Amino acid sequence: MPEMILMEAEEKMEHTILAMHKEFATVRSGRANPKMLDHVTIDYYGVESPINQVASITVPEGTQIYIKPYDKSLVQTIERAIFAANLGFTPMNDGIGIRIVLPPQTEENRRNSVKTIHKIAEDCKVAIRNIRRDAIQHFKKMEKDSTITEDDLRYYEDEVQKLTDKFTDRIDEDFKAKEKDIMSI
Repeated sequence: MPEMILMEAEEKMEHTILAMHKEFATVRSGRANPKMLDHVTIDYYGVESPINQVASITVPEGTQIYIKPYDKSLVQTIERAIFAANLGFTPMNDGIGIRIVLPPQTEENRRNSVKTIHKIAEDCKVAIRNIRRDAIQHFKKMEKDSTITEDDLRYYEDEVQKLTDKFTDRIDEDFKAKEKDIMSI
């Protein structure tokens, strides 16, 4: 039973890391990335749909994104949605699709992006610590119910702490890598 709690805690921590990577992908680094548009949705026949479900998104060059809707009548709708999302770039409609040319990032934009990813990383660390707290509470309850001994409790607390340290180190490494990517010209 305690091993199951450890495995569950590790799985939750792994999901937290994956969620952080998804959030990191939406923050602009030096090159174009289709994931920057993941949060932009349009009204498609009465249903809010992400752009990537109604159009193909490609990166023809390092500073360009091209969006080609599966239904040509959506070009105007997608263009308006990108304008409304206020992402810091202007979409250009060519009748068939939408081309987005990303302007070069200024030093201030880069610093703001680093602040954003720092906040994401810190939020993930908090989530990891919350998972640790929940696991330790389970172990303490088991010790109180006499399912495990006090020595076992200390052992499992140490194991959860090792997991926590491992995942917070991964968060720090991933943050530094993304920061380096953003700050490189």
